[in-house]
Amino acid sequence: MKNFMDEEFLLSNETAKTLYHDYAAKMPVIDYHCHINPEEIANNRRFENITQVWLGGDHYKWRIIRANGIDEKYITGDSTDREKFQMFAETLPKAIGNPLYHWTHLELKRYFGYDGVLNADTAEEVWNLCNAKLKTDALSVRGIIEQSNVKLIATTDDPIDTLKWHKAIKEDKTCKVKVIPAWRPDKIMNIEKPTFAQYVSDLAKVSNVKIDTVKDVYAALQKRLDFFAEMGCKASDHGMNYVMYNPASEEQIEAIFAKGMAGKSLTAEEVDQYKYAILLFLGKQYAKRGWVMQLHYGTIRDTNTMMFKKLGPDTGFDSIATHDSAKDIVKFFDALNLTNQLPKTILYSLNPADDEMLDAIAGCFQGTEVAGKMQHGAPWWFNDTKTGMVAQMTSLANLSVLGNFIGMLTDSRSFLSYTRHEYFRRILCNLIGTWVENGEYPCDMKALGQMVQDISFNNASSYFGFDL
Repeated sequence: MKNFMDEEFLLSNETAKTLYHDYAAKMPVIDYHCHINPEEIANNRRFENITQVWLGGDHYKWRIIRANGIDEKYITGDSTDREKFQMFAETLPKAIGNPLYHWTHLELKRYFGYDGVLNADTAEEVWNLCNAKLKTDALSVRGIIEQSNVKLIATTDDPIDTLKWHKAIKEDKTCKVKVIPAWRPDKIMNIEKPTFAQYVSDLAKVSNVKIDTVKDVYAALQKRLDFFAEMGCKASDHGMNYVMYNPASEEQIEAIFAKGMAGKSLTAEEVDQYKYAILLFLGKQYAKRGWVMQLHYGTIRDTNTMMFKKLGPDTGFDSIATHDSAKDIVKFFDALNLTNQLPKTILYSLNPADDEMLDAIAGCFQGTEVAGKMQHGAPWWFNDTKTGMVAQMTSLANLSVLGNFIGMLTDSRSFLSYTRHEYFRRILCNLIGTWVENGEYPCDMKALGQMVQDISFNNASSYFGFDL
């Protein structure tokens, strides 16, 4: 029996061990999609206690604590940070098979030097140890980033954002990590939301464009795209329930926009027609700028009305959706490709049943601009598990070229989440090592080592065009 989380954690054969320790482990980190707050990097925030780092805003952890029957007071409520930590510590031992169990203990080991296990009995010991170490420079926000060997962070930012914290970081010569924005235009697409008209007004102000028509929206977005490009942006990121293909005439889109601005009720088809028009416009803009288009879809959001009213969005009440998006995705890509305006694209579905479908679609639209122009993105959200990673990479290997994969991201709000790259790399090396030891690929360590390093870091750097 192996010891819990020893140096050979998740590495089941000798090839895997060599690939991880000699090749993958030393590679830097590119976190090309996350929800980190750039203000905290600019100000080099120091956390008062481990609850602030771990449980503040982390709905992954909130969900498992709720599943343990804990009162919301001890999750997002007004109980003390120590009490909230205790509830997490009491829940964690029951979460066998959940990646949170592994992530938590990797973070304790790598950042706090703790080799034990977190449970109800050790909670006080862990609380005191972590809080003492959080007072040191090594565990300030920048300290965590530096010791994690992170070279670049791409945050998630609204088109109307001033990006003042990105500017502050860029001008701060003491900051060793590159922090760039990523364009998240969901609010200008969500015409069905009651906040849409106010958002359009805000966009008009920040872009200095009077917006009366959809063409004015395009002009305003172009100005903001230019500004984001000046600030180093290399990618967009769209969060949507599904990818739509529902073209309409310019006149129809203008009429739909006018209704939306007036707060009038829109049909589902009208909403899709407007969203498709914006998405098509933006896709062409990304291609023009050489940006990467990231499409995250397959979510049912805010399922629990009572808790949404109490806590708002992004609090742990979203779910996996089922939707036949294949034909719409293909038609959308084809529409862009017909005019040579299909950008580099990463597809993420929250539904793991879409793995093979995404790989098959990506294979239809590959190009010569860069190897692996169309990417099946890293396992996302509910798929961000050992099983999900193996399934995604196996599908990608079966149907495409695994060696061109751009690897892992954190998709996190926590600065301690960089150990997820270690977790991914161990799983990657074990998967490849298993194939080699089964005689399914030659034991060419030069080729294998290069492949592992490419997937860990090099591919993402060249794919996005990061200047590192």
